[in-house]
Amino acid sequence: MKAKVDQDACIGSGNCEATAPDVFEVKDGKSRVKVGTVPKEQEDKVEEAVKGCPAGAISAS
Repeated sequence: MKAKVDQDACIGSGNCEATAPDVFEVKDGKSRVKVGTVPKEQEDKVEEAVKGCPAGAISAS
């Protein structure tokens, strides 16, 4: 699985970092993905972050 953050849509709420800190970090007011491929044990947390993003800026596939 790969996670992606739409930088234009991101509002930097930090929900993703709170939900999956091993995958996301908020830097300079925008979320960024810290890993190339999401580790299997983090996939559920990434899906939760996708659903919990208030701006709909996160996707995973």
